[in-house]
Amino acid sequence: MKRTTAWLGLLLASSLMTIAAASQAAQRTLTVFAAASLTNVFEEIGKAYTAQTQQAVRFSFAASSVLAKQIDSGAPADVFASADQEWMDYLAKRNLIQRGTRRDIVTNVLVLVAPADSNVKLRIAPGFALTPALGEHGRLATGDPASVPVGKYAKAALTSLGIWASVENRLVPADNVRTALNFVARGEAPLGIVYATDARADRHVRVVDSFPANTHERIAYPAAATVNAPAEAAAFVKFLASRPAQAIFEKAGFGKP
Repeated sequence: MKRTTAWLGLLLASSLMTIAAASQAAQRTLTVFAAASLTNVFEEIGKAYTAQTQQAVRFSFAASSVLAKQIDSGAPADVFASADQEWMDYLAKRNLIQRGTRRDIVTNVLVLVAPADSNVKLRIAPGFALTPALGEHGRLATGDPASVPVGKYAKAALTSLGIWASVENRLVPADNVRTALNFVARGEAPLGIVYATDARADRHVRVVDSFPANTHERIAYPAAATVNAPAEAAAFVKFLASRPAQAIFEKAGFGKP
C-alpha cells in the first residue's frame, strides 16, 4: 500500500512538472527582430500566430543593419527577419542563427515616391531626369547606402541607370526605410526611394514609378531563428511561410518568396 501511494505521488509530481513546463513554454514571449518595412504586416501576422498557437510574440523594428548588430552584441532576439541577404549572412558567419531554419519569406519592389499632392512625373529609364525633378534645393530620401538595405538597393539601381553620381550628394540618408518614407510624406523631400509596400501603407505618398528588377539585386526577405532561441522560434519562422501568413503578406503587397 505504501509503495502504491509513493508511486502515485511520484506520478502526480511528474505530471505536475510536465504541465508546469508546458505552461511556462506557452507563457514565454517570443522576441522577433524585423526590418522596419515589415512593421505593419508582422504586427498583423503576430496576432494571427498568437490566436492559433497561444504563443505571445513581441517585435522590435528597425533597419536590418541595426538589428543584426544588436544581435551580434548579445541582444535577446529569438527570430531575425532581414530586408536583405547580406545582414542575415552577417549573423550566419558569426554562427548566430540556426542555419536550418533560414528561409526567404517574401519579396518586394523598389519604387520612386513623391508626396501625394506632387505633380512630378518621371519614367525610370537609363539616364532619366531625377536630379532636375528634385529642384534646386530638393533632396532624395532613402536609406543610408552604407548600411540600410533600401539605400543599398537604391544605390545599385541608380548606378545601373547611370545617374548615381549626379544625385549622390543630394541624398537624405535615413536610418531605415520608414524614416525615409516619412521625409517624403511630410513634404520634407520631394522624392524618395522606398519599397512598394511602404508606399502602399502611407496615403500621404504616391508611387511615381517602379525600378526595373534588373537594376538591383532581388529584394528577398530571409528569416531565421537565432542560435540560442527555443523551438518556438523555428515554429514562428515556419508559420511565416504558411498559407495564412502568406495571405496577409499578399494583402499588404509583398510578393511570394
